[in-house]
Amino acid sequence: MPRFAFLIEYDGSPFCGWQRQAAGQPSVQAALEEALAQLDPAAPAVQGAGRTDAGVHATRQVAHADLTRDWEPARLAAALNAHLRPLPVAVLAAAAVDPAFHARFSAIGRRYTFRILNRRAPPALDAGRVWHVPQPLDPAAMRAGAALLVGRHDFTTFRAALCQASSPVRTLGSLVVEAVPVPGGQEIRLHLAARSFLHSQVRSIAGTLERVGAGAWTPGDVARALAARDRSACGPVAPPAGLCLTAVIYAPDPFGATPQHPAGVVPEL
Repeated sequence: MPRFAFLIEYDGSPFCGWQRQAAGQPSVQAALEEALAQLDPAAPAVQGAGRTDAGVHATRQVAHADLTRDWEPARLAAALNAHLRPLPVAVLAAAAVDPAFHARFSAIGRRYTFRILNRRAPPALDAGRVWHVPQPLDPAAMRAGAALLVGRHDFTTFRAALCQASSPVRTLGSLVVEAVPVPGGQEIRLHLAARSFLHSQVRSIAGTLERVGAGAWTPGDVARALAARDRSACGPVAPPAGLCLTAVIYAPDPFGATPQHPAGVVPEL
């Protein structure tokens, strides 16, 4: 059976997350599987590179599936998009891949961006895609706190209580705090790169750094929270709307992009 990889973009607002859930709960995975079933009723489940939570978006999610017949990749992507309408999910590209390719286990890195709209006025065009924080935030303080999280650590404090990962140890390759002027204020973007992330790790970090930017925490408080290895020491978890999966990295990349290893990432056993 030929295996195909899919590069996917979606607005997570109407979904309970990537992963297929109980009947009546829409997921991105289920939407793709239903679209594939229109083309190939015998196609098995779609396997994704990451399980984004309810309300989390993606510009470059990756998945794979085995089909019973061969397809021209561009035609396959177009056919899937026709069956996905009017859902806010788009297959940007399809590619034939080696049977050993696995969207999750072949990935060597992942990148996320978390957006905070920091101004008094609420978002009009970006509602549902940013976290609106009206009180002033200090990006320099947030950078100081972020620097303490980069590297290989036990991130127990920053993972959900229901996280199923076998180990809380992860290597955060980079965490960049970018401040961009916007009318009436600024947009603060947190860019994170790692080989893999724990459940709710990015949102937990974003909520904690917001407290630092607001002056409620110091950068030293971030270090103490990390060292505590205790979920109760974490700051508030940021809402999902500001979070977007922006890249899944492979070498070689099935879609022809030049692979870029997240800075500082080492294999995690």
